[in-house]
Amino acid sequence: MKIVFMGTPDFAVPTLEALYKKGHDIAAVFTQPDKPKGRGYKLAPPPVKVLAQEHGTAVYQPQSLKKDADEYLRILNDIAPDCIVVAAYGKILPKEVLEIPKLGCVNVHGSLLPKYRGAAPIQQSVLDGEPTTGITTMLMGEGLDTGDILLQRETGIGENETASELFDRLSVIGGELLIETLDRLEEGSITPIKQDDSQATYAGMLDKSMCEIDFTKPVFKVHKQICGLSDWPCAVTLLNGKRLKVYRSEIVKDMKANKEPGTVLDDRLSVACSDGVIRFTEVQAEGSKRMKAEDYLRGKPVAAGTKLG
Repeated sequence: MKIVFMGTPDFAVPTLEALYKKGHDIAAVFTQPDKPKGRGYKLAPPPVKVLAQEHGTAVYQPQSLKKDADEYLRILNDIAPDCIVVAAYGKILPKEVLEIPKLGCVNVHGSLLPKYRGAAPIQQSVLDGEPTTGITTMLMGEGLDTGDILLQRETGIGENETASELFDRLSVIGGELLIETLDRLEEGSITPIKQDDSQATYAGMLDKSMCEIDFTKPVFKVHKQICGLSDWPCAVTLLNGKRLKVYRSEIVKDMKANKEPGTVLDDRLSVACSDGVIRFTEVQAEGSKRMKAEDYLRGKPVAAGTKLG
């Protein structure tokens, strides 16, 4: 099958890898422009571009498919792909692009639609304490993740699984499900299913206003905040007036929160919440590197009774 692939971050890489491995003809890859990165702000290519160039595939990086429509519509029409595959591209596809491939534009989305349409479905499912999530392949329409569902695959979310860990797992599942989807589209053995809009929920962009830990909340909520915001933008609290990032945690089930919320209860960074105890297991202090909490405490012990926040 002749395919144009559109994707940008790490999440999209296993899907593109699966297409190469299956032997599909990847005629072109569209990805976002290179962006400044690191201390020197040198331009760095998106992960999808790196993989495409390793395979000698033509790469296009439009600032906008709408503003540069004439040029890129000509390119896409000349290619005449059977299918356009989209995985975390980060740009809206105009109607004129959606109409080009004969089998349509297939999107790989990190949730069980219609739940968690939008920009951050994986992180939001963790933040909300969902027990399961999954991958949906769908035919793209003009709305935001509103197209007809093709296939879905469900997976559980671990109690202490972070959004970044789930992100990696789902990216692999996405590649596997996309291959099955394309096989069945070619066979004509998929019946697209319209989404029930009444069941739709949305997952907006993450931002740093979500980071501050409120220990007066239930311990489950605090734990899922830490899991959901790891690795970015990362849950934070104040320790002795300085920011402490918290990347990983666990709920301590054999301790009682018998102190004011935010109070450290022992020498292991176990902290009282409104109805239970959270223990930090991976942290980063200001001016330091990310490390296991036990390593941090060897150098900077935190006494029981210390108040966080």
